[in-house]
Amino acid sequence: MADPYDIAIVGAGPAGGNAALTAANAGLRVVLLDEQPAAGGQVWRGKAASILSAPMTPETKAGDALRHAIHASEVTHLTDTRVWDIRRDGENWALQILGKDAPEQITAKALILATGAREYVQPVKGWTTPGVIGLAGATALFKQTLSLPGKKTVVSGTGPLVFFVASEIRRLGGTVAAIVTPNTRTEWARSLPAMAVQPKLLARGGIWMADLMLAQVPILWGHAVAEVSGDEHVTSVQTRNLSKGTDGPTFDADSLCLGNGLVPQIEAAQMLGVPIHHDPALGGWVPEAQPDGATPTDGLYLCGDGCGIRGALAAGVQGTLTGARVARDLGKSAAAPPVSKWRRAARFGRAMTALSIPKPDVESLTTDDTILCRCESLKRADIRAEISSGAASTNAVKSGRRAGMGPCGGKYCQSAIAALIAKETSRPIAEIPPPTPRPPLRPVPLGEAAGDFNYDDLPIPKPAPL
Repeated sequence: MADPYDIAIVGAGPAGGNAALTAANAGLRVVLLDEQPAAGGQVWRGKAASILSAPMTPETKAGDALRHAIHASEVTHLTDTRVWDIRRDGENWALQILGKDAPEQITAKALILATGAREYVQPVKGWTTPGVIGLAGATALFKQTLSLPGKKTVVSGTGPLVFFVASEIRRLGGTVAAIVTPNTRTEWARSLPAMAVQPKLLARGGIWMADLMLAQVPILWGHAVAEVSGDEHVTSVQTRNLSKGTDGPTFDADSLCLGNGLVPQIEAAQMLGVPIHHDPALGGWVPEAQPDGATPTDGLYLCGDGCGIRGALAAGVQGTLTGARVARDLGKSAAAPPVSKWRRAARFGRAMTALSIPKPDVESLTTDDTILCRCESLKRADIRAEISSGAASTNAVKSGRRAGMGPCGGKYCQSAIAALIAKETSRPIAEIPPPTPRPPLRPVPLGEAAGDFNYDDLPIPKPAPL
């Protein structure tokens, strides 16, 4: 077996990439693992090879700089690699991976999880209709392939992403039928002081808004999508005025971009024993980690949005802090920025995340005939019945109805199920933790995990004589 790496890092976004560079510059042997074909994560995602030319954005420039730095470094960067299990192996960490070749085990003395975030979509009637795509999913289309979700799109969601997506659709030649956001103008005004710490980002947001207003795109403040119509594809989108509780306008469209904020991907940290707590301003359930990535679990470090949604700028700074902390813990010296720089960047990100804290009036748009668990085709009424029978936890609902046991591993449904349990049992959401995570951490094709072997070589005993 190969000698263990000094550090294994899961995730090559702003946090993981900067952690890898900092640790490698300190003289450590680092392996960086990521599912994508290139470093950058979601926000700094690289363009597909088929895209010969594309406009340079701040995200493109930052991503290119990170990719070039990793390529020029001593970091071992494994792309298109899925980490599906992590365990202790004596004093080292053992990571089971599926890469471009056969399944493999990698070991390392220290482990950094920079797993990022996933999107949360509040289920509404028709949200599984073809043509509905998440806001974050839409940004992946834009950044990687310059593709549009449709010809005429309703864009609905919270925070600044809704305006970025609408602006990008227009820039790429699509039509925005309307912008629908549960946020109010007052909520945005309250965020301005925190946003002012990043004037460049604030200015970009102003440009998006100006473009949309000049194009006379309808912006429905304090509204949400209540229902999506269409059988084989989206045909129209019905909205709801949240303050009045009445129906808003209906828009004809062939697509809908829908998102309700980001949720930290905590499954790996939770599985490895890191305590978690609930903080709505950081996206919900977050693992305990210091600004420099240290956790109560020896040899395990966390950085980036996987330990709280604070944005790409804060993630990059925290990655550097974490890489330096691990280097010092392994006996090397490494320079790091002051923690105050991370706190300043995090202030902007927390303000944006606060705009996506779930609202009860948005959650009420999920009716009993709405699909909650897409993988198992379970409606809200099915989950309510399970709760009424005594299932008072996400683990109990998962055991009774298989919600969260499908291909997505609960990533689409568990936040909504936890909110429903809290409502039906009259408990705060902070008392409803996510279900216990187990491997595989990511969907694993059984054939790939098994690898190449000869069935004749399997040690199958002969039948006992009768």
